[in-house]
Amino acid sequence: MSEYVTHRAALKGAQLESLREALLSSRFVGRSQLMGTFQGSRGFAFIFTEAGRATLEARFPFLREYLALAMEPASWRGLLPWRERLFGPRPERRRPNAFYLNLLLVEPGKSVGRHIDATLQGPSGVEGAVPEHVSVLYLAVPRGANGGELVMTRGQEWLGVVRPREGMLVHFRGDLMHEVRPFTGALEGALRASLVCEQYAFEPEALARLPEFRIQSKAGFTAYLEEHRARTTAET
Repeated sequence: MSEYVTHRAALKGAQLESLREALLSSRFVGRSQLMGTFQGSRGFAFIFTEAGRATLEARFPFLREYLALAMEPASWRGLLPWRERLFGPRPERRRPNAFYLNLLLVEPGKSVGRHIDATLQGPSGVEGAVPEHVSVLYLAVPRGANGGELVMTRGQEWLGVVRPREGMLVHFRGDLMHEVRPFTGALEGALRASLVCEQYAFEPEALARLPEFRIQSKAGFTAYLEEHRARTTAET
């Protein structure tokens, strides 16, 4: 059983460029809505369930290809025990059904300290809830930058370091400690951009506590109003 798996060129060319442009130019980009070690970053996020995925893709169609990649079981099957890789998942293993999708923008010299992703623990009401796994797509890696690696640990055990490259998709187990090292040497204004999807598997009672679809952004009410106007215009 692997702690993480990588796909070096999961998305590339025009597909990657289109996704990157749509996300980085979004009116929802603002200070990170996450607390703690994320306070030096920017971005915005979505909470959605399996039932709400269609709503997300209808309102933000540029996310479809990424979601198809990140949520495809064959893409993260390397995280399963070897018996399940050979013979299929155990019947009692629940597939992910709730998701936290976060655009993470980090500036030169900034970092994200060690943590375990548990963003939906509070909204779900499940104490200690962590994702089944986390999926990261690197949208932008500044040319000439040094650093910016994803470092994964379990307790004091060093499990791996992933050097980001544009278009790479990484899946890692949701109970791992991880951090993002600062990067230097890039041009002023350069950003390390990644799209992070925490994938949870909740029981029905906990799943019912979550919104089917919700946007989280600190860009202000104007961003929500503009998005509503654009959507209304498109539907008429």
